[in-house]
Amino acid sequence: MTWWTRMVLCVLLVGVGKLGCAAPALMVVPTRDGQNISYWWMPREGATATVILLSGGSGGIGYKDAQPRSNNFLIRSRDLFEQQGLNVALLGNPSDMREMDDTWRISESHRTDVLNVMTDIRRQTLAPIWLVGTSRGTVSVAALALGLQDQLAGVVLTAAITSHSVTASVPRQAIDQLRLPVLIYHHRQDACRITQAHETAAIFQALRQARVKKLMVVDGGGDPVGDPCQARHWHGFIGVEERVVKDIADWIRRPQP
Repeated sequence: MTWWTRMVLCVLLVGVGKLGCAAPALMVVPTRDGQNISYWWMPREGATATVILLSGGSGGIGYKDAQPRSNNFLIRSRDLFEQQGLNVALLGNPSDMREMDDTWRISESHRTDVLNVMTDIRRQTLAPIWLVGTSRGTVSVAALALGLQDQLAGVVLTAAITSHSVTASVPRQAIDQLRLPVLIYHHRQDACRITQAHETAAIFQALRQARVKKLMVVDGGGDPVGDPCQARHWHGFIGVEERVVKDIADWIRRPQP
């Protein structure tokens, strides 16, 4: 069965209210003003939760040759999340915003798109939904959590944008209003100037209303290459992906301080 056949089958199953679609597939959802947004869907039978993974940079999943090809930490680690017993959704970019910027990530339009994706996912599974973002994906997750927190089980911020020099950074949003469980997960050696590990403490302290909150800082990994703000460096948890994903999945299953 080709990826296109799987996608059509998934759309048909969702349309008739079936909780099917066992094979990974690209899902396309109508959204604002005739636009659409896609997500790569990886259902897991008996899943304890659904994670929507939001990549950094300009967003998206690097879709090519019928597969997500992005090197982003969350996108390349998708199988690890699925192996932890989770449904996995990789958020693509909407048809009218192929490259997201921070202004878009905190916009009502972005929130509308993600809400439509969540609605589509809920036609397929009743598992609680968590948002997991990395790098600039945490700008999205913070803003989305503020607007949709009554519809989410919780959020995870990995390699968060910590610097006040970024207008829409996590600490510059109204995160003191978040009531959801929040996990902050960072690499101690993250050398990106806008995601410094020592600045995560300020985010943690600002989460004054969060029902449960946790700050976890990991060491280890190996062979970082390239720009320290990119996916194959400590910023992208290079060489320690399996441990990071397990820590996140364990916390999602049992959020605790």
